Amino acid sequence: MHRQLITGKDLMGEQPRLTPLPRRHFLRAGGGGFGMLALKSLLAGEVDQTSTPLNARSAPFVPRAKSVIFLFMYGGPSQVDTFDPKPALHKWHGKEIPVFKKDHAFFGETKATAMNTPYYFSKHGNAGIEISNKYPYLARHADDLCVIRSMHTNSNNHGPALFQMHTGYVESGHPTLGSWVSYGLGTETQNLPAYVVLLDKEGAPVNGALNWTNGYMPATYQGVPFRNSGPPIAYLKNPSGVTSERQKARLELLHQWNQQTAQAYPGESTLNARVAAYELAYRMQMEAPEVADISKESKRTLDEYGVDGKNTHYFGRNCLLARRLVERGVRFVQVFSGGNRGPSAWDAHKDLKSNHDRQCAQTDQPIAALLEDLKQRGLLDETLVVWGGEFGRMPTHQGTDGRDHNPFGFTFWMAGGGIKGGITYGATDEFGYAAVENKVHVHDLHATILHQLGFDHEQLTWRHNGRDFRITDVHGKVIRELLI
Repeated sequence: MHRQLITGKDLMGEQPRLTPLPRRHFLRAGGGGFGMLALKSLLAGEVDQTSTPLNARSAPFVPRAKSVIFLFMYGGPSQVDTFDPKPALHKWHGKEIPVFKKDHAFFGETKATAMNTPYYFSKHGNAGIEISNKYPYLARHADDLCVIRSMHTNSNNHGPALFQMHTGYVESGHPTLGSWVSYGLGTETQNLPAYVVLLDKEGAPVNGALNWTNGYMPATYQGVPFRNSGPPIAYLKNPSGVTSERQKARLELLHQWNQQTAQAYPGESTLNARVAAYELAYRMQMEAPEVADISKESKRTLDEYGVDGKNTHYFGRNCLLARRLVERGVRFVQVFSGGNRGPSAWDAHKDLKSNHDRQCAQTDQPIAALLEDLKQRGLLDETLVVWGGEFGRMPTHQGTDGRDHNPFGFTFWMAGGGIKGGITYGATDEFGYAAVENKVHVHDLHATILHQLGFDHEQLTWRHNGRDFRITDVHGKVIRELLI
């Protein structure tokens, strides 16, 4: 099959060094690039569908999915307490397990003794997938799930692990998966961002906005966080006293200045990205409040997502909003469970039961409702839903009742978007300590997601500092056993 090479130069042009522009030259210059055309058409009351860097584009080969919803469980959910049952932990409880290595522990007080799960597992669906009793709603959708029990990554520290899960690299500065998807496919809506981020009530995870950064790509491709109350995007409404007519006059003046600068620096992508952002912000003033207004949803839908529930209100609203966004053409929606302002994260170094009781109660019903809603609307086949965290947790004790970070073997699952449902793939050892069968690295996960969107991960590249970068670096393979 033919693979199309996609590079930053192809879409955005060369990126020359910017030097100061003399005022006389600035005032004489005329013309403009695609950003100028976009803003000009916007001010004329129309949308130029061909003039923005986020214009919808066809993938190099036929995709199975059009969009992604990434349900990110920040902090590291425990695989042996959710989707990877290990009866050996009951037998070895309180005893040293032979596979534990002290230098693998993130915290020094982590012990080598097995810690049994406080939960029980049962089989669900036609395939009999074993799922913890803490996910009873999601268990009803076992036949939709592809459960990967052999994930592994390179860091046991939240910061670098988050970087790798989002960008493919353990260091900062690289574009996130949503940015790569936005860059490759653009968006099917001209009135909303291609890449939207929905945060937990406790705020962003560690690394903050670097979890949805555009890295070395133009700012056009960064994620846009939506707020859960009030206007979905800060500063979207005009300030007090600024009428629509006054705003339009300001934009017309800005257009004239940008037009002049664009003529002087025709290859400068930063200006084009800035103009595209102004254009999008102008259009979002109408669309964004509407998509965030869930009051028009039926009571049944709101109840199914748990929007009015004590535990499920916040995450339920975000899952419903994720459906509304992909329904309108948004390419990539990142939904976080867990933030950095309080205890609401999956980082169970102590009292694992209390922690996972809370986190599962917040997420179980909304996730199940999201899958059912997508299915009923005919959207699940074209929407890839991904669930997981930056790593898993040790099968051993930390203190008396907690678990330490574990990057060596943990669980992800996917559903929809051309992924086989009702299957498990890979395995950890008898304790759930490390992946041992059909191991899947983060690079493999990214390669598979891009493949379902119609891209060869080796060919979707961006030239930076004289090198063609990709999200999988020089690694990764598509896990074809997971594909329909």
